[in-house]
Amino acid sequence: MKSFLKSCTALTVALAFAGQAAAQEPLKEIGQGEGALSIVAWPGYVERGETDKAYDWVSAFEKETGCKVAVKTAATSDEMVALMNEGGFDLVTASGDASLRLVAGKRVQPVNIDLIPSWKTVDERLLNAPWYTVDGVHYGVPYQWGPNVLMYNTDVFKEAPKSWSVVFEEQTLPDGKSNKGRVQAYDGPIYIADAANYLMAHKPELGIKDPYELNEDQYKAALELLRTQRTLVGRYWHDAAIQVDDFQNEGVVASSSWPYQVNTLVAAKQPISSTVPEEGATGWADTTMLHVDAEHPNCAYMWMEHSLQPKVQGDLAAWFGSVPVVPAACKNNELLTEDGCAINGFDNFEKIKFWKTPVSKCATQNDQCVPYYRWVSDYIGVIGGR
Repeated sequence: MKSFLKSCTALTVALAFAGQAAAQEPLKEIGQGEGALSIVAWPGYVERGETDKAYDWVSAFEKETGCKVAVKTAATSDEMVALMNEGGFDLVTASGDASLRLVAGKRVQPVNIDLIPSWKTVDERLLNAPWYTVDGVHYGVPYQWGPNVLMYNTDVFKEAPKSWSVVFEEQTLPDGKSNKGRVQAYDGPIYIADAANYLMAHKPELGIKDPYELNEDQYKAALELLRTQRTLVGRYWHDAAIQVDDFQNEGVVASSSWPYQVNTLVAAKQPISSTVPEEGATGWADTTMLHVDAEHPNCAYMWMEHSLQPKVQGDLAAWFGSVPVVPAACKNNELLTEDGCAINGFDNFEKIKFWKTPVSKCATQNDQCVPYYRWVSDYIGVIGGR
């Protein structure tokens, strides 16, 4: 743990200088595939039809390219960073709270977008996004995006909860029972931003303008809210499958979640729905990034191009409950349907506070914000009851 915290500290400090670092030369041309490809991905992001035959965007790629895909799922951004630090992987589907750490730590390399013909089809809102572009250099290809939703049991909540208060503050729920022991929170330091987002609406006097840019007083208030929440939480979740089981079998009725778990439970005919409450939500915009020492760069470039195909993007969005990074995927996709992009939040882009790595030099608090390494150590303390 000490070495992990030390690496987080180094990476956070390095972020301040990431833009000054000379970018490594990207690949100039794509050669013959190496026959293999290893990807670190969020659960549900790389499917080959093993769970549902209708959802398979791996088999055709393997047949066409000869690149055999191996997937290592990761439950948190910190786990993704750790795996990429260890090496042995070609690609990672990194969220914004990991992507710049990987750039600063020189774990990923620039991507030559000229070798990716479908780059021109990417949603213009995501082109040159700051979570994967440094000094005009692209360190990846957008993959999917979406909100962190409030998932809830519809037998308990006849109407969608209007506020995140149901998971942050002790209260009696509509079924007449307390929420104590029946709610969950995300097991990751970036969840501190969810508390800050809640405080932006309920304690405006704190002056929080960005939930990832917190001064000492704002940060202290967020930690206090999370310590209060600690008395309510039955389990901190990071494994999507375990959270699904908790909602099915362990009496959990409300939690922050991803659309993936919501879709899984709805497909299992469970009384589950989700909402984005009045305070808004944090969210993720994920990027496929290439390891600096990738053993299979040609297969990796082939996959990045494949990942931007409208059919792949639409099928993935339908499976995960996310939003495609290629707008053309929103049309003529049998699995996603014509309303799928609207349902998954295509028009809510401006309402989502996308994950990013907290740094000490920030724009909204006179350059003095609490850096990420402290988020890591302090959230461990919160979960441990300290």
